[in-house]
Amino acid sequence: MRTPPEPKFELKQELTAATNGRVDALNALIILLPESVLQKRWPDFPYSDRLKRHHTTGKDLPAPRRVDLPNARGTCTVVAFVKNKPSAFELLTLARKALAKALESEPRDIGLLTPGMQPAQREPAAEAVVAAMAAAVFKPPVYKSSADDKPLPASLALLGLAKKMDFTRTLAAAEGNALARWLTLLPANKLTPTDYRAYVAALAKREGWKFRFLGERQLRKLKAGAFLAVAQGSDSRDAGIAHLSYVPAKRDGQKAVTLVGKGICYDTGGVNLKPAKSMFGMHGDMQGSAVALGTLLALARLKVPLRVDCWLAMARNQIGPRAYTQNDVITASNGVNIEIVHTDAEGRMVLADTLALASKSKPALLLDYATLTGSCVTALGTRYSGAFCNQAALQAPVIEAGRASGERVWPFPVDADYDEAIESEVADVKQCIIEGEADHILAARFLSRFVPATLPWVHVDLSASEHKGGLGHVPGYVTGFGVRFSLNLLLDQGLLSK
Repeated sequence: MRTPPEPKFELKQELTAATNGRVDALNALIILLPESVLQKRWPDFPYSDRLKRHHTTGKDLPAPRRVDLPNARGTCTVVAFVKNKPSAFELLTLARKALAKALESEPRDIGLLTPGMQPAQREPAAEAVVAAMAAAVFKPPVYKSSADDKPLPASLALLGLAKKMDFTRTLAAAEGNALARWLTLLPANKLTPTDYRAYVAALAKREGWKFRFLGERQLRKLKAGAFLAVAQGSDSRDAGIAHLSYVPAKRDGQKAVTLVGKGICYDTGGVNLKPAKSMFGMHGDMQGSAVALGTLLALARLKVPLRVDCWLAMARNQIGPRAYTQNDVITASNGVNIEIVHTDAEGRMVLADTLALASKSKPALLLDYATLTGSCVTALGTRYSGAFCNQAALQAPVIEAGRASGERVWPFPVDADYDEAIESEVADVKQCIIEGEADHILAARFLSRFVPATLPWVHVDLSASEHKGGLGHVPGYVTGFGVRFSLNLLLDQGLLSK
């Protein structure tokens, strides 16, 4: 399997004042201005008088606008206005839209100017543009017979800075996001569980991570019946659970975090077969595992001083004579007996055993990701992802991590009385209900059977994993949502310092 290309471009930070000559040397220029300049005198910067003529005051902030300068290069210049106290999501979205305008001219080099901004405004604005640039130079897997020769920008120059900024974390998050998007976009015949295992093993060897793979034989010994029930419908006996561990040379105490991801490489729905419209695109049902892996990569790039374990549940949910069926009773590795109600609720089945196994090491925080339920999309749309916390103290940090990272999440209730809907007359619990009401909440309640209540746990239902037209700083339909959110939750919210 090919290796995903890293989002590469040269990042320059220039501490000298921007001049007309410097701007004239650029193919494209993005200028971010505070909204206050619309009501008063513009700051002085190259071509400011000419550019001001193209912008008028109004009730709403104007959208990013392109004006080509009257110089030898015809520098494509995009002016965008930053509202007072924008959210991280608003900044990232503005950066993506401004950059998209600049990319219309297919520039090789792009400059960024932020005149009139205070340092507290300039740094997050510049960070948003760097994040958008890293997302824009991503090269998806393409299988066309003729190459796509559309050039990508090679450099981004931050002009007129007072001091240099640190974008290490931005670029680490971008690399993790690119990995998640690249894996998700691979066709099902290019990312089978066999292929996935081989790639993850090679990545672990390259990065110096520990790696082991629990195949069906080992999972039978562990009595992981929930995972094996889904896997048994496939002709290829290649399903299994990959376990990777990043162990830093120097650890800050003995605390560890664990990441878990749903890795269904293709989902037919099983015996309860999906219709064609719903089955199209189901090669992306492994995006939860891709986000977990991308988060692991980003944390390793940042050399975080804590152990990070990552568990990836790799399988396909296929139809066949051996496929599991409705009314089967399955026993998971922790002894919970499950009544099968709908074979298309396979994600919670593979996660059940994976969470139970991952919980045994008692990490300081367990975080899982899954493209799990359509009802979460119904509830939130595709701009937010859903979050489910088994401890009330986690909800505020989860909301703040989404707000601060620009990858927004919203917690749903997980009260115990929801369990009444999944009570079974023949087993310990129903897998789901036929009606589908509040399925995202019932799925979280089901999964809670496999995580000790004393272990802090956040389940992320990735309703924002795909969004038409891009989301935040990420262009394109597949967003790779979750890496920036996870870094903020793990590194900025104080959850691991308590």
